[in-house]
Amino acid sequence: EKMANQYAKKGVTSFLMTTMSLPITDLENILSTISTFIDNEKGDAYAHGIYLEGPFFNTDKKGAQNGEYLKTPDIKTMQHLIDVSKNNIKVVAFAPELKMEDGFIETFSKKLSLSIAHSASKYDQAKTAFSVGVKSVTHLFNAMLPYHHREPGVIGAAFDTENIFMEIICDGIHVHPAVIRNTFRQAGKDRMILISDSMCATGLADGNYKLGGQDVTVNGSTCLLSNGALAGSATDLFKCVKNAIEFGIEKETAIKAATQNPARLIGVDNVTGSISKGKNADLLLVDKDFNLIKTFVKGREI
Repeated sequence: EKMANQYAKKGVTSFLMTTMSLPITDLENILSTISTFIDNEKGDAYAHGIYLEGPFFNTDKKGAQNGEYLKTPDIKTMQHLIDVSKNNIKVVAFAPELKMEDGFIETFSKKLSLSIAHSASKYDQAKTAFSVGVKSVTHLFNAMLPYHHREPGVIGAAFDTENIFMEIICDGIHVHPAVIRNTFRQAGKDRMILISDSMCATGLADGNYKLGGQDVTVNGSTCLLSNGALAGSATDLFKCVKNAIEFGIEKETAIKAATQNPARLIGVDNVTGSISKGKNADLLLVDKDFNLIKTFVKGREI
């Protein structure tokens, strides 16, 4: 509830609650708690559901995920987590190069959005995953093979496949502004999604925090594990939109990447993501310099 209230004050009207790689029993408790929160509709901003980020990742690209809890994707575990969440899981991030159970992608791409993340997948592996139902890439450029001219990896495969969404962290730390500009230029305005990757320190003072049971040091918007790995961000999504505009992305394109496009990815563009009759009145009032004046969530002024 505190998260939802903080987000609304910072211009975020709705969002997905994101998990980490943790023991399955911990994930069960977390998914159950989130589902109860969604049912009770507490907080100023509202949650559409859950972004399951882990545990189906490659240990070589674990980033800030705890490698102790990573596992190979299997249908039984995934369906169990969906059931515990009361069907509130909207996106599942995973590494498609892992030796997963046959039919994993085909089974779950019909129920939710599958996204490639924390992956050492090569171009051909990613293209195959896209061809059988994967819809997006989580935090493009981070925790994946670099975009190389002889092995373009997930990044090249996403650029090379129509209708694949690409999420990018626009805190000015995870991805260089020049790369953000070029990515928008190459991918176009309809496929880019701005994300904050915000962790629990967002909106709080610098200091020491926890992320998935690991120690994190926060200084400004930079969040680091003890080994120097980036551990999420302390930036809210509205600031990411402002950053994108400052980096040279057109206002209309930056706004669409934080509204309509993510709504389309998770199948809620019929209720939010744009200003039109019949949708939730999720609106921001800003001044000419794009400073936030007021937030409206479902027509209610926050």
